[in-house]
Amino acid sequence: MATTTTEPEQVDVLICGSGSAGLCAAVWLDRFNVNYKMVERRDGPMQIGQADGVQTRTVEIFDSFGIAEDLLREAYHVLEIAFWSPTPGEPTSADTPGGIKRSHFAADKETEISRQPHVILNQARLNAILIGELAKDSRDSRGPPPTIEYSTEVKGVQVDPATAQDPSAYAVQVDTVVNGVEKSFKAKYVLGCDGAHSVVRRSLGFKMLGDSSDAVWGVMDVYPRTDFPDIRKKVVINAAAGNLLIIPREGDSMVRFYIELPAGTKVADIKLEDLQARARLIFAPYTMDIAETFWWSAYAIGQRRADFFHQDHRVFLTGDACHTHSPKAGQGMNVSLQDGHNIGWKLGMILNGQAPHSLLETYIVERERTATELIDFDRHFTRLFNSKYRQEHGITPQHFADQFVKAGRYTAGQAVQYDASAIVAIGDKDKEIAAKVSVGMRFPTAQVVRYCDAKAMQLVKGLPANGRWYIVVFAGDVQDPESAARLQKASEALDRIAQSFTPSTADADSIIDRVLVISSDRKKVEHDQIPEFFTPVAGKWRMKCPTKVYFDDESYNSGHGHAYEEYGVDVKRGALIIVRPDHYVAKVTTLDDVEQPIREFFQGFLLPQV
Repeated sequence: MATTTTEPEQVDVLICGSGSAGLCAAVWLDRFNVNYKMVERRDGPMQIGQADGVQTRTVEIFDSFGIAEDLLREAYHVLEIAFWSPTPGEPTSADTPGGIKRSHFAADKETEISRQPHVILNQARLNAILIGELAKDSRDSRGPPPTIEYSTEVKGVQVDPATAQDPSAYAVQVDTVVNGVEKSFKAKYVLGCDGAHSVVRRSLGFKMLGDSSDAVWGVMDVYPRTDFPDIRKKVVINAAAGNLLIIPREGDSMVRFYIELPAGTKVADIKLEDLQARARLIFAPYTMDIAETFWWSAYAIGQRRADFFHQDHRVFLTGDACHTHSPKAGQGMNVSLQDGHNIGWKLGMILNGQAPHSLLETYIVERERTATELIDFDRHFTRLFNSKYRQEHGITPQHFADQFVKAGRYTAGQAVQYDASAIVAIGDKDKEIAAKVSVGMRFPTAQVVRYCDAKAMQLVKGLPANGRWYIVVFAGDVQDPESAARLQKASEALDRIAQSFTPSTADADSIIDRVLVISSDRKKVEHDQIPEFFTPVAGKWRMKCPTKVYFDDESYNSGHGHAYEEYGVDVKRGALIIVRPDHYVAKVTTLDDVEQPIREFFQGFLLPQV
């Protein structure tokens, strides 16, 4: 019988579940120095994760946090897709080995989608990198690493309706059992990151709406002995015996097979030998001998979404707790992590007194739509893999391959565009100002040259994920008197705006940061031509910060980035782009009339500071 601890433990944020969504949110909370706790029913960190595909958008997120190095070094980099189809004239029976022939190769990702690669790394290792970042940051700022309470099972979640509207109240009670001892928490906010069988969701009475299809697939991580020539590439095989997707794993030896199983197959009846036998049929005439199977499973394809994503804007669902789908598009872990990425910085701002409680409404607006679009895409994408569906609709292997490539932007995580809200200001003339920037989508990047040290770098590297908002100013040629005067006037207005939302005891760039991109010849511009707004005094030693000014100019060893062209900004007109802490574009405007529109935008969600 469980014993009970006395008083509930108070935390500002309680994260239920230590998967990718919860850990990504925790990184933000750690950076905002928020009092949070994470509880996990397992007895330790994940050891073997089922997910492994890491989208370019997820790599960008890791890079913004400064933790992409290990990920990129250890992962398998997906560069090319090989498409295979039945050999003409061969048998077409699903149970008869037929021939397969490579039809063509295609790039896995176009450079314009992202400068980061699509990679493969086990989710357990991905989570370990995030946990390592939590420990590192806590040692730097608060001593011992934050505790993730393992062997802690959530039993129930309740929101107190009497205090739910009071932002300062610990309005949520979470009851848990830790090694047989009952323990309760009182939290201001709770994140349900506890997976498809979420206890948090069930406690709130929310339901998963959707269905399962009769399509059944097997998946196995194996060490193959084979003469198949593309075994270390991403491969899509459309064979008479079924469909198979190859995903090479990190380490140069293991590969993952997703295998379509015959119609009428029951998941409960599937054995490992069935998957191996079906793989041999699909690969014929190539040999496929499995030396060892590291892990395997089988599943019926289904898509479901929670009917609600929050309770009183105090408890929020993320990841598999609110949306489930097939694994073949590599979306699950990535979209889950991006749920946590979306809500983490918003909670950080609210709990630091920078933004009102209402900011959390944007999590629902943004991520509910993302989940709905994901499920719609997944239904379409999985149909393409279904042999019966393709036969009924006359979808040829070439058409399948074309659709697979066209889906690249979505499967890379780069198709998300948020609707207008308090933190997304979509204007009618945005594209006239910055033709290649889309408000509501992630901020693109281009090579620039840093003024202080002549370093060629991607502009997005100058916007680290530290919880700040960024005003990125494209000023044009400051050698031109008209452009210089316009920049000076805009800078004075921006300085007044930033000061009104920044505590007097904080660094000038701690809430609203600034980045300047100039099109002039770097060697002809002197420091006194740069407005002081872009070189604020900050940091422990109260030094002028020289790292916020960049030039769209020729570098010594990396050529010219042509940043103005990449962003679609007219050098003579310039542009001002506001970028959110999560690197999504919030607003695009000109430099001609800055004060009123920029101030009104920030007043929509930032709290004035004294």
